[in-house]
Amino acid sequence: MHLLYPVVLSALLFCTGVYGVLARRNAVLVLMAVELMLNAVNLNLVAFDVWLRDTLHAGQALTLFTVTIAAAEIGLGLAIVLLLYRRRGTSSVDRLDELADRPDPPHPDQGAGPDPDADQDADPDARPAPDATSDDQPRKAAA
Repeated sequence: MHLLYPVVLSALLFCTGVYGVLARRNAVLVLMAVELMLNAVNLNLVAFDVWLRDTLHAGQALTLFTVTIAAAEIGLGLAIVLLLYRRRGTSSVDRLDELADRPDPPHPDQGAGPDPDADQDADPDARPAPDATSDDQPRKAAA
């Protein structure tokens, strides 16, 4: 068997997978393209194992590991895609920016955040002085 045929087929499969990852916007199709690239690698491993006539069949053993990892990857990937589809209503890769590093907006009850001009040496655990009109303190009786 010539080595050129499976290597060319593997290269075509891998290039198709790379195109699928770069061009597709649907997360499920991106996962399918990644699986296509992994299958191209598996084809190369088996082809070189047969061509080298390896007595340990290391290429086929590595292919089994690759298939196992690919099965775990597709299961976890589909679970993440389904979760994101339930939350966002879309599986478009362009609109999935939920895990991006962005500062949290201030909570409406907290205001705009700490005052940059405030004294930095102040004790952060110190309590503010109680208000004179607070309900916690007894009121003076009017004479």
